[in-house]
Amino acid sequence: MAGKDVALILDAHFARTSARPHELADAFHDVHVPIHPTEHIAAAARRADRDRARRTGRWLVRHGTDRCSVTVGLALVAAVGTADDIPLVQTIGLLSNHFGPLAAHAFESRTGGAEALLWLAERVAGWGRVYVVEALCRLDDPSARPWLLRRACDGDFLNGYFAGEVATVGRLHEALAEIDPDSEMVDHTGRLLHLMSDCGGMGLTLARYPHAAAVLEAHARHVGALSPTVERYFTIAALAEFLTTQPPEAAGCTAVQREGLRKAYLEVLDREEWTRTARAGFAADDHGMRWLADHRAPRLKLRAFPDREPDAGEGARVSGGSRGRGG
Repeated sequence: MAGKDVALILDAHFARTSARPHELADAFHDVHVPIHPTEHIAAAARRADRDRARRTGRWLVRHGTDRCSVTVGLALVAAVGTADDIPLVQTIGLLSNHFGPLAAHAFESRTGGAEALLWLAERVAGWGRVYVVEALCRLDDPSARPWLLRRACDGDFLNGYFAGEVATVGRLHEALAEIDPDSEMVDHTGRLLHLMSDCGGMGLTLARYPHAAAVLEAHARHVGALSPTVERYFTIAALAEFLTTQPPEAAGCTAVQREGLRKAYLEVLDREEWTRTARAGFAADDHGMRWLADHRAPRLKLRAFPDREPDAGEGARVSGGSRGRGG
């Protein structure tokens, strides 16, 4: 029933040929206005004259002074808009926590929408990034795969909602096997794997990802050939800890595969240059290095932090946040 009350207001408005868009500016304060696409509002837009509904939507997006009217305007544009509306939808879509779902839907439902979604995906974060990246994954457009494999995850905890979709739609296991991946792809693969190791209840986990073992093995091989950075050290230390403490099936591996991966990651972490990098990050008060030192170093016997003892908050995570869907 979401959006039905809005649709009734729109039907009454469009039934009056003399009604003007500005009359809807304050019409939605007393009803629930959903931020996600709904068939009721889309149907109301299609029942009206298309040009009139489009002009009304554009006016509300451009001139509305509250989120209720602007959201309804965006829903109208998403339902009956044209390619001329792409700049308008992109602009309002930058306020992505609220307007992201409808902006993503507007592009997802149109030919050539992948390019517009990629533009928006580069510029949004938080819940907005979830909405836009999920729309890109649903499109499954080959032109979007290079971006999905390198830039989809920005490090936010909410990336866990779409990390598994990115790995699946991007055909990550094939990309890592067919080419010598660049460092950007290797680093992003590490982020995906780390997220999928701890996103139960949010998205696809390593346990349910059919290519988990192959991707982990490829990542361990490629990251070991790169020079160390603080982010790389943190990522593979977190993966090594996961492989140490969780059963093989949690990583989508056999016991033999899990032990081989764990040893491969720990061998990299034990290298002198990687150890120096971790210690420099800790000295610079890097959050990830402090979390490793306080919570994981004793368990993994990391050379970088030989004298650290576990904190009282042993179970603390390096990142946090609500796992409930927004909107």
